[in-house]
Amino acid sequence: MPGQRMIEQGLSISQRIDRLLDAEVADALASSDRVTRRTARDFERVRRAPREVTVNFSGGITQRCWSVGRGDGTYRVVYLPTAGYFSLCVESDFGPLDIGVHGPALGCFGSV
Repeated sequence: MPGQRMIEQGLSISQRIDRLLDAEVADALASSDRVTRRTARDFERVRRAPREVTVNFSGGITQRCWSVGRGDGTYRVVYLPTAGYFSLCVESDFGPLDIGVHGPALGCFGSV
């Protein structure tokens, strides 16, 4: 399965994603920047256990990714295992649609 090479020995994909999120949130909560801390707290309120989801990309391409938060009806943050980073997706009638906002989970989440 794509992305397996990026998983630490003995960890499932879900556990690997949780470790990435835990580290990112911990760093943000330790920040001296008030907005960064607030973004991390807001993200933690919508965070969920990683769940597989099919994401739509331009050109009709789809990929199995991992949703890491409850969507707000408009946006959702997902992890792209083959790329090794997070993406902000817009909700559509056909499922999550990648809109090209990629990087750390909190950066994607905070961009809306």
